[in-house]
Amino acid sequence: MPTILNYQGHIRNWKSLCDELGIDKSLSREQRELEIIEKGYAKWGKSVADHLYGMFAFAVKENDRIFAVRDHFGTVPFYYYVTADKKLLCSPSIRDIIEQNGFVKELNVDMLQIYMTLTYVAGEDTFFKGVKKLMPGHLLEFADGTLEIERYWKPDFKPDYSKSLDEWADEIHTTLQQIIPEVLEDDEKAESFLSGGVDSSYVLAMTRAERADSCGYEDERFDESPLAEKTAELLGVKFARSIIQPEDYFSIVPYVMYNMEQPLGDASAIVFALGCKAVDEKICFSGEGSDEFFGGYNMYRNAERYGDNLKTFYVGNTNIMKEDEKQRILKHYNPDILPINLVKYIYDETEGLDPLTKMSDVDIQIWLEGDIYLNVNKMSRAAGIEIRMPLTDRRIFDIASRMPSEYKVNDVTNKVAFRTAARKVLPEEIAFRKKLGFIVPIRIWLADERYNADVRAKFAGETAEKFFNVDEIQNIFADYIGGNSDNWRKIWTIYTFLVWYEEYFVKR
Repeated sequence: MPTILNYQGHIRNWKSLCDELGIDKSLSREQRELEIIEKGYAKWGKSVADHLYGMFAFAVKENDRIFAVRDHFGTVPFYYYVTADKKLLCSPSIRDIIEQNGFVKELNVDMLQIYMTLTYVAGEDTFFKGVKKLMPGHLLEFADGTLEIERYWKPDFKPDYSKSLDEWADEIHTTLQQIIPEVLEDDEKAESFLSGGVDSSYVLAMTRAERADSCGYEDERFDESPLAEKTAELLGVKFARSIIQPEDYFSIVPYVMYNMEQPLGDASAIVFALGCKAVDEKICFSGEGSDEFFGGYNMYRNAERYGDNLKTFYVGNTNIMKEDEKQRILKHYNPDILPINLVKYIYDETEGLDPLTKMSDVDIQIWLEGDIYLNVNKMSRAAGIEIRMPLTDRRIFDIASRMPSEYKVNDVTNKVAFRTAARKVLPEEIAFRKKLGFIVPIRIWLADERYNADVRAKFAGETAEKFFNVDEIQNIFADYIGGNSDNWRKIWTIYTFLVWYEEYFVKR
């Protein structure tokens, strides 16, 4: 029987797996999931992931062979490192790897070029030289000093034009009804994150969460929490709001960058971390996945206009800095390190498909893994809670993969079929509410001298001197203070890298 080296996740279809594998259902969740992995791997070998629904990453050892697998969408991170004496270190946590014998901590400075464009760590490389990510839908085998990586699953799109909008909506809704009982067990209690949008509202309406949690701001221009409160009241669910103050926001940045293990320039990650700390129950629902699956982002409505030109520039949900600007500000610039190289294989796989499908696939394989799911995993675990995402499921994606793009985005709205499904349990004004996004007042706070002292200090500090032409980044800051508010993302991305670097390479 194989030995489990590490495991992190939540297996949704555990009841049927216990029946199939002869496992006692009365065992604790932890024990039965470990047995599912052990007996599942013993029975199915490399194809074990094909039998699992949920979130997972694990490694097992059998004789002298190590096998590891990461779930289909990469909801749980997994990293590996081969030492100089040909030993494999692997874990869902980079810090676990760093602490093991044989690890040599060095910065992968090339990753900074990717980060400065995308604001997150995309692809299989990390900021730690030699530490690789096992990508979503991939497995690895390691024996006798030899490492083999294999892709066991990839998004596959085959549009079916035989169904109507209502039929697609019915399939979404009935499938979610089947999934929801698996997401929370009878003896578990949960809360649910709630914004003003349809995803979290739909999840709340479909689950038995006992409280809805939302974050808000004193500045009403950025505050969606009143919309969330109205939704919770309509559904008869308790509501809790955390008002985020700028002092709290800036003070928690080092905590976030340390626990994230990789720098992340997504400003909403800081708010999410504060939101996780405010949760009372140990389990919380969240609505990630549907935007990428069902065409939720406003920019997707430009897909047809982009056409074949997509493959020359579209690298995912964020693209904040071009190569000429990075060349000016970075002290170490490698012209061969280009973000577009990370997604060329995706464009090859989607050749002949429509532009919206290509954009969605890039975001499913790159953006979700590198930004959204990393943030959810790391910040929830740091706060001691577990987040479950009912909409991130192969059965939900299977619907999206067959759905023609016209039922995802049209001239009027996005996520058309998904919103139509949500309307079965939500009022029209909530189901079809315009997407606002997880907006943060950081673009205003960064210009305020009461809050930006550390940003200014780091832009002029020794770490900045090490990686950046300081005059150039300070010019970006000055331009922002002078009124070019679009520069806030560049400033925040530089700042979060500097904070992360000092956490891992200066303080420790």
